[in-house]
Amino acid sequence: MAELYLANTDNAWFDFLKARSPLEDVNFWKPTAQPFKAIEEGQLFVFRLKSPRNRIGGYGMLASSINVPIQLAWESLGERNGSSSIAQMIDTISRYRNGERVTAQTVIGCRVLTSPVFFEPHEWFPVPSDWSSNIVTGKVYSTETSHGASLFAELEARTRIPADLQSGKRLIGEGGFSSTEQARYGSPGLVAPRLGQGAFRIKIAQAYDFQCALSDTKVLPALEAAHIRPYSDGGVHTLPNGIFLRKDIHSVFDAGFATLTDDLRFHVSSKITQVFNNGNEYKRLHGQQIKMPIREQDKPSIESVRWHQTERYVGD
Repeated sequence: MAELYLANTDNAWFDFLKARSPLEDVNFWKPTAQPFKAIEEGQLFVFRLKSPRNRIGGYGMLASSINVPIQLAWESLGERNGSSSIAQMIDTISRYRNGERVTAQTVIGCRVLTSPVFFEPHEWFPVPSDWSSNIVTGKVYSTETSHGASLFAELEARTRIPADLQSGKRLIGEGGFSSTEQARYGSPGLVAPRLGQGAFRIKIAQAYDFQCALSDTKVLPALEAAHIRPYSDGGVHTLPNGIFLRKDIHSVFDAGFATLTDDLRFHVSSKITQVFNNGNEYKRLHGQQIKMPIREQDKPSIESVRWHQTERYVGD
């Protein structure tokens, strides 16, 4: 069984992002901080375009649902928030908050969606017959019901499969669906969302409870999501390949003047004082155990750590 969330979707947000697609992830933001537990990560979040369209226009896969300051949302996803600038995003959010002063530090709800699909107008299709015009935000549909199964089938029928996948199964998370065979012969199941760069940044911040793994810093503008093995060097956007660090510590780590030991302690090269005048500031962090993420399964992987030790660390 799978569940889909059919969400009332702003037409301007949809059109802005559709014009820039394909995109690896987008932010279906809410103007106020609020919990979202309607569906789980890895399930489909479907766009019901508001009046006068009143049609279904696409979908994405829910990767994360958390509350963060606008600035973090913008630094992580930029135009993929549906605005051309952070100033425009703030202005749009202000209109929903009844004249309340909105700044870059105002906290909003972020529903980060990966692999978003935006259908062409001729592909849009009607909402389920049981959809009510009184629904304010959205509604959950189960694929075990006729309406939910039909909705899922309509989405899949409009999802184009890359040519090199035509003869086999779809990639897990590709377009929000699992294998072709599973979709044909069984109920669609929950699949792990493939994170894009923006979703990775936000989920790393959440995993470390918005605090640097090596310092007491909780000031979000001073913090960054660091890849242990960089994406450009074959790393992936997964939580075990990430760590939340203060920006200067992140730079030292990326430059190879520090690494992590197998037991996840910060190991600083003696060469750092030869290159940087303030190197002793980082030497004081030598041997410090990193703060672990909230969930055990999100802690740095030994594979990523050992790659950094051998391929990036400059040595002692």
